[in-house]
Amino acid sequence: MDRFEADDLVIRVDRDAPSCMRLDWLGRSDSRDPIQVIGPFFDQVLTEAAGYHRFIDMHFEALEHFNSSTIATLIHLINSAGRANVAMRIHYDTGLRWQALAFDALKRAIKSFAQGQGPQVDFFSAQAPKQ
Repeated sequence: MDRFEADDLVIRVDRDAPSCMRLDWLGRSDSRDPIQVIGPFFDQVLTEAAGYHRFIDMHFEALEHFNSSTIATLIHLINSAGRANVAMRIHYDTGLRWQALAFDALKRAIKSFAQGQGPQVDFFSAQAPKQ
């Protein structure tokens, strides 16, 4: 499993770094029920990451769009990673207003659900260089 594809969404998996599995999200996540689409793939990723003691490094900078259902799915995926004791890093582009708003809301949601005991997740914001 080096790649996941569903409709307009592509998630590339990179295992080159020994300490992490990098997931690059590309295209658009517009599914009405993305947990049904992404969930089985992510379960495999979590099993592999836990088995090899790797963290998951998710990159959204090149993602064109995701809908509100995807935010709920990300919360579910982050909580699943926490239960599996797999740390997660989330990278997004603050230069894209929709990403800045979505991931700021996601950070607040994770913090409120966690109450100090939640999953180990770090957010990294950056602005992609203009071309």
